[in-house]
Amino acid sequence: MRKGILLAGGTGTRLYPLTMAVNKHLLPVYNKPMIYYSLSVLMLAGVRDILLISTRESVLEFEKLLGDGSQLGISIGYAVQDAPNGIAEAFIVGEEFIDNSSIVLILGDNIFFGVGLGTRLRQVKDDGNATVLCHEVQDPQRYGVVALNKDGEIIEIEEKPTVPRSNFAVTGLYFYPGDVAKLAKSLSPSARGELEITDLNNLYLKQGRLKMENLSRGYAWLDAGTESALLDSANFIASIEKRQSLRIGCIEEVAWAMGWIDKAQVIALADQNSNSSYGAYLRSIIRDKS
Repeated sequence: MRKGILLAGGTGTRLYPLTMAVNKHLLPVYNKPMIYYSLSVLMLAGVRDILLISTRESVLEFEKLLGDGSQLGISIGYAVQDAPNGIAEAFIVGEEFIDNSSIVLILGDNIFFGVGLGTRLRQVKDDGNATVLCHEVQDPQRYGVVALNKDGEIIEIEEKPTVPRSNFAVTGLYFYPGDVAKLAKSLSPSARGELEITDLNNLYLKQGRLKMENLSRGYAWLDAGTESALLDSANFIASIEKRQSLRIGCIEEVAWAMGWIDKAQVIALADQNSNSSYGAYLRSIIRDKS
């Protein structure tokens, strides 16, 4: 059974002054904390054992918000990344938690949406290979970009290339086998002093153990790490929810849909939000879908 790591650290300097007193991943994206969206994706992927990594100051805030996860039928533990030393360091911080299990890592500011997303994620094979999820973008020079051969196979991942060799950006959702901590510890810091996730992915590629899943048309991927992207994400969520009367990133609904909590538990969670539209929505899904 795969485990999950939710990386919600960093200093959020690109969002100052919004993040001078609060962790970026606790900011609202329309009507929910940002962290709900990434947590819901891990849950849709079938992951029930999760390690949330954040800064020392923020861990207590996340614990207050999410607890140990038992109310959702999952387990959430917490660990500290003392400094923003790179995404790949998450596997070193979480080595004991991973314990040679296969792992899914998601960045806390990434939002995914699309019909059948959970099914798609649960179908990623646990076969000793690493898998990156890619999405076509208009501005690939801002991301890690996959270079492909004529057969559509990855030949290299380039970090923020000046002249991108494709429009396929690597998203902040990664699947790795149980040896990921060992490989992460073999990396050297980049010029900016970080253990780069691109270097880790290229290491798997050199071993012939890297696969690519393309999130094609019909799926949305948003990175809410700048003020403009944060606004775009909120507007996107608001547009979908107002038109379709559903909630994106509703972790209680996902837990119920996955069969991890029952009707009575959903009602109890709704009662905790009794004065909000969120609580009303939880009551409505029980009424309409029972």
